[in-house]
Amino acid sequence: MATTSSQAITTQVCVIDGLSIRYAESDADREADALLLNPWPESLFAFSTIWSRLAEHAHLVAIDMPGFGHSERRDDLLSPHAMGDFVARVADAFGLEHPHVVGPDVGSGAALFFAALHPGRPKSLVVGSGGAAFPLQVTGALKDLIELPDLEALRAINPRDIVAGALEAMERHELPDDVREDYLSSYEGDRFVESARYVRSYPTDLAALAELLPGIETPAQIIAGNHDTLVPASNAEYLDELMPNSKLNLVDSGHFAWEDAADEYAALIVAWWRGGYRNVAS
Repeated sequence: MATTSSQAITTQVCVIDGLSIRYAESDADREADALLLNPWPESLFAFSTIWSRLAEHAHLVAIDMPGFGHSERRDDLLSPHAMGDFVARVADAFGLEHPHVVGPDVGSGAALFFAALHPGRPKSLVVGSGGAAFPLQVTGALKDLIELPDLEALRAINPRDIVAGALEAMERHELPDDVREDYLSSYEGDRFVESARYVRSYPTDLAALAELLPGIETPAQIIAGNHDTLVPASNAEYLDELMPNSKLNLVDSGHFAWEDAADEYAALIVAWWRGGYRNVAS
């Protein structure tokens, strides 16, 4: 059972496109750059378990996407399509010309739209554990959230309880107290309810993505848990089937593969960055 404190990551805040964005950055003295996009309902501290290992191989920039973690929200960005375009502005802000992009969970849609809207910009993608298939293939609480007639009922529930309940799906990784508190505080007030608008855009955005996936030539490493009860592995298989330059690995975990299967997750990314991404072109 692995535990990793947030002490490995030091956060800062910058302004991108008029929004206050929380980020963390590793040593820039590396040949490659990598941009890491937070999962939900977590924050950039989800990468605490693998940060040090990844930082040995690339200059890392991790962000809380707008409306997630502790970054400022703007409602028009709460969809994978819009967020994918915003990712390009993040890359510009940090001078990342051709970064590897790591986007688990909600980061997957943003990463995929980034590659589709800005062909040739990302060097490679690491995606998975996020809704991707159309028609939708999501289950449990995520399916219920997407299908709610509106979000008003959620406003009566303590958002810390909602996030704590979601984190119960973590199987092996024991969250350090400071990381857990960061997740819980990230979605206080109306932040959880409003962030849910992102996944509620899946019916529209994933339909559009389906048309774009065959044309995304960016090499993509797809990683997902083999018994994810929120986003079934069929989403990862769907991406692998439609994307021309992809590689699929299912790991022994539920939804939170980047934490519950951190060693394997990190090893797959490192192998990918060290040359695997060059070997998938059709």
